[in-house]
Amino acid sequence: MHLPKSLVDGHFRFRRSAHAKDRGRYLQLAELGQTPTAMVIACCDARVDVSAIFDAEPGSLFIMRNVANLVPPYEPEGKYHGTSAAIEYAVTTLKVPHLIVLGHSHCGGVAAYRRGVRGSVSEHGFIGRWLTLLEGLKLIDSDVSRHGDEKAFEFAAIRSSIVNLATFPFVKERMGEGLLALHGLHFDIASGELVLLDEESGRFEALAED
Repeated sequence: MHLPKSLVDGHFRFRRSAHAKDRGRYLQLAELGQTPTAMVIACCDARVDVSAIFDAEPGSLFIMRNVANLVPPYEPEGKYHGTSAAIEYAVTTLKVPHLIVLGHSHCGGVAAYRRGVRGSVSEHGFIGRWLTLLEGLKLIDSDVSRHGDEKAFEFAAIRSSIVNLATFPFVKERMGEGLLALHGLHFDIASGELVLLDEESGRFEALAED
């Protein structure tokens, strides 16, 4: 089976337009390496284009995507931790100043957990085990009343990942030195709106445009 024609055509459009226009930037990235502004932990969902959401230039975001934009707690005794490895690299090697957990509306992973995957992990393989990270989520009443159950669960998942990020020793160390900040964001697919988890109130509020 061949690579889809839409992808092949898209690649050549990219080469002729975006890459040609920013050729100097790409040469700089190739020769000097990356110095991203932030690491973004986002969902695999095809509707969430992280670079487009932030109108980000090539090389400005270090992006890790997984099902439901989840961060596991620090578990050094484990074997394979793709998300944890990416966080470690971003914080200790790239020394990013910002870690962002980016959730989104109509998240399939969160919806699957709510539908009952949590009660039958063994029947759902890797996804079921991964989604056990959502166990024990605490919904905030004001989220439910303002946004409904679905979005309240998505908000709670973001909060949980932020809490788990702070369990990594190298994250805590950088935060203690004032060199790293954690952020929770939620993207609404239909409206394009981003809301930010306010550190003081613990509520998600609309971003203010400068």
